[in-house]
Amino acid sequence: MKRLTTVALVGRPNVGKSRLFNRLAGRRLAIVHDQAGVTRDVNSTVVNDHYTLLDTGGIGLVVDMDHDKLIAAAEAQVWFAVEAADLICFVLDGREGLTSLDETIAERLRQSGKQVLAVVNKIDHEGMESRSVEFEALGFNRVIPVSAEHGFNARSLEQEIEEIIGPPPEEKPQEEPHRIHLAFVGRPNVGKSSLCNYLLEDERLVVSEVPGTTRDSVMLDLDFAGKDGQNLPFRLVDTAGLRHRGKVSHSIEYFSSVRTRHAIERSDIVFLVIDAETGVTRQDKSLAGEIIDAGKSVALIVNKWDIAIDKFRASQPEDYVNMDAFRKDYAKKALEEIFFLPDSPVLFVSALRGFAMDRVLKVARGLWETSGRTLSTSRINALVHEMIEKRQPRYIDNKRFKAYYTVQTGTRPFTFRIFCNRATKLDDSYRRYLQNGFIRHFKLDGCPLRFELKGKEKRYAGTGRKGGR
Repeated sequence: MKRLTTVALVGRPNVGKSRLFNRLAGRRLAIVHDQAGVTRDVNSTVVNDHYTLLDTGGIGLVVDMDHDKLIAAAEAQVWFAVEAADLICFVLDGREGLTSLDETIAERLRQSGKQVLAVVNKIDHEGMESRSVEFEALGFNRVIPVSAEHGFNARSLEQEIEEIIGPPPEEKPQEEPHRIHLAFVGRPNVGKSSLCNYLLEDERLVVSEVPGTTRDSVMLDLDFAGKDGQNLPFRLVDTAGLRHRGKVSHSIEYFSSVRTRHAIERSDIVFLVIDAETGVTRQDKSLAGEIIDAGKSVALIVNKWDIAIDKFRASQPEDYVNMDAFRKDYAKKALEEIFFLPDSPVLFVSALRGFAMDRVLKVARGLWETSGRTLSTSRINALVHEMIEKRQPRYIDNKRFKAYYTVQTGTRPFTFRIFCNRATKLDDSYRRYLQNGFIRHFKLDGCPLRFELKGKEKRYAGTGRKGGR
C-alpha cells in the first residue's frame, strides 16, 4: 500500500497552527495557548486514514526567550518537517496582516520546492474575508481564509488539501499490530527527550539544558528487533517534565501536566526517569504513585549515570569496594525510597554517551511479556493460603480476614478476585504484604497488581434478610 501523504502546518509564532492542527484532526491533541512558543517539537497525527498531519513550532520566536540554542533547535525541527512534507500549509494571521517575517518564511518555502497552500487564520466570518486579500502578494496559487477556533471555512480547507494530495487509496489500510506505548516521565530536565532521541537514532525531539523544553506529549514509532528476530512495535511518548502540583504557576505548565498524566493513563509501560546526581525526590515519589494508581508496568531509569561514574572514579569513596557495589547500593536505596514500586527494574544509563541504552527496550519487552501472563489458579490459591498461614491478618472488629478462593480476572494490570469473609477486613498493610508476595513468587517484577475483594453479604440475625437496603 502507498504510504500516507504528509501535510505540515508551518508559520511564525502564535498564528494558530496548533488550534488548526486540532481542528483538522477532529480532536484536541496539541496544547493551545495565547503565549507564543508553546509548540517546540513536531507533533503528528493521521487524519481520516488519508494523510499524516504535522504541527510545528513557530519560526522566528523571540518573545520572552533568550535561549538561542533552544530557538535554533526548535526551528530545525520545523524545517525537518518541511523537508518531510508533501504539502505545506503556510498559516498566517488575518488579524495582524502580512508581516516582513511572513515574507521571509514565504521565500524560504518557495526555495524548498514544495507545494504551498496559504491559510489565513483568524477569519471568523464572511465579513472578514477581505482581510485575506493582502496575502495574495506572497505569490502562492491559493489563499484560503479560515477560523481554526470557530470552524469558519474549515471544510473548504479540508477539501482543498484532499484535492491537492489526491484521494485516499481504495484498498483499506492494513490493520497495524498494537503498538506498545512507552511513556517517559519525570521532573523537568532529567533527559527524557535525550533518551527518546537515542532510541530513535535521530534528533527528532528538541533537547536543551533549559528546564521545561518539552511542553506537550510527543509520540514517535519505533520497531525493536529482538535476538529471536521478532519485531516488537513500540510507540515512544516523550512527556513534559512534571513539577509538584503546588509549583505549577503557569497555565501552559498546567496543561502540560494534564497531558502528561493522560499519557501515563494511555501507556502500557512507563519509565520513571530520575537524575543520577539528584536521586529520588519527593516529586519522583508522587509521580511513581500516579503510575501505580494508573496500573501501569514501571521501570526506574537513572539517567546521567556517566556523571556518577566520573565522580566515583575521582573520589574513590571508601564505603564501596568498586563501582558495581555503589550501583547496587544506589538501586537498593532508590527502591527503598519508592517502596511501593512493584520490585521494578532499575536501569543505569547515559543518553548523552549511549551508556547501557541497549537495556531500555529489552526491559520494555520483558515487562510487556510478563504483564500479559495468565497464572495457574491452583498455584495462586496455594500461595494465598501459604502466606496467610505464615502471617495471620490482624483482628478487625474481632474478626480476621479469611480468603476462601482466589482467581485471576485480568492482566495489564494483573487483577485477582479474592472471595473472602468480609471485604472490609483486609487492611492496607496486609494488602501490600499479599501483593509483594505475588510479585516475588511469580516473578512479576515491575508489574503492579490489584485485588478485588468479594465478601459474604451480611445478614441480620434471626431474619434471613440481607443487610443494606
